[in-house]
Amino acid sequence: MKVNGKDYQTIWVNEINPHLISIIDQRYLPHQFIIENIGSVDHMVIAIKDMHVRGAGLIGAAAGFGMYLAALEAPKDNSFDEHVRKCAKQLKATRPTAVNLSWAVDGQLNAIQAVERPSEKIDIALKNAAAIANADAEYCRLIGEHGCALIEEVSREKNGEPVNILTHCNAGWLAFVDHGSATAPIYAAAKKGISLHLWVDETRPRNQGASLTAWELGMNNIPHTVIADNTGGHLMQHGMVDMVIVGSDRTTVSGDVANKIGTYLKALAANDNNIPFYVALPSSSIDWSIEDGLKEICIEERDESEVKYMEGLCDGEIKKILLTPPDSAAKNYGFDVTPARLVTGIITERGICKANKESILQLFPEKK
Repeated sequence: MKVNGKDYQTIWVNEINPHLISIIDQRYLPHQFIIENIGSVDHMVIAIKDMHVRGAGLIGAAAGFGMYLAALEAPKDNSFDEHVRKCAKQLKATRPTAVNLSWAVDGQLNAIQAVERPSEKIDIALKNAAAIANADAEYCRLIGEHGCALIEEVSREKNGEPVNILTHCNAGWLAFVDHGSATAPIYAAAKKGISLHLWVDETRPRNQGASLTAWELGMNNIPHTVIADNTGGHLMQHGMVDMVIVGSDRTTVSGDVANKIGTYLKALAANDNNIPFYVALPSSSIDWSIEDGLKEICIEERDESEVKYMEGLCDGEIKKILLTPPDSAAKNYGFDVTPARLVTGIITERGICKANKESILQLFPEKK
């Protein structure tokens, strides 16, 4: 995607020093564009946990490169694999809801342990990390192709008038390596010249919609309007939303969707107003081992300070302010689960399916 006219991915091997992994530090967006260089597993653990990087696909890619850093750091003797396994455990503990993280770490662990010499282990870790990142970008590109057809259909029905799409949180380029999941169809449609307008939920408490989705849409010249989280239902009631497209951090094989807190409420409003509600995700976000999202998906609970405080630009500086009475307690669930019955369809790299086990497995028969 474009940043001030230049193409960027969200994570890459540093061009000067291949022992460093470069990321866009998303904590400072949209006010400052800062590239951070990560040179250790401990640093990558902090980057994932404290959301220097965030979003299902990018978390997986970052964890994959974290395992490469683990291989670089490992003693070059018989304790190599033990060190890597310890680092894998650290990385997997950072964000429990996004399945991409454990998928990437386990894949790296298997690849590293499959070869003998330390030099081979380091080489395979780097090669595999790059493959994870490249696959994420390609899957999202394909999601864009499949999802674009849905937008094209609405555009024809509206005789070319702008297609109004509501999205929640940031399931965009910044949440993946490139293209994004929920935004991939939007970028693909824009390239085809389809008239679009995005309603961007602010997405409390971290405001990823207002700060990240709005920023990347602006950088790529996509018309959009930021709205308070509770505005979506009103817009739907008044015919101002044609479809909803969101992402997912973990989806069950039966089609239950875990996504940023507040997604469930948007799905309920869409259902009540007969508005299509689509979930865009690469297959790496599907947890093939579980079926009941409400019972089996671990919902991350984050620090209450994210609810009580807010950051923004003030007098040219990024400052934090307290919103609540100092002694008030706050609860901060990071995600909620939208039941499959509220999902119109799931957009994947292989096509679009219904949100049920039979339809999902038709797209991915090897998972039966």
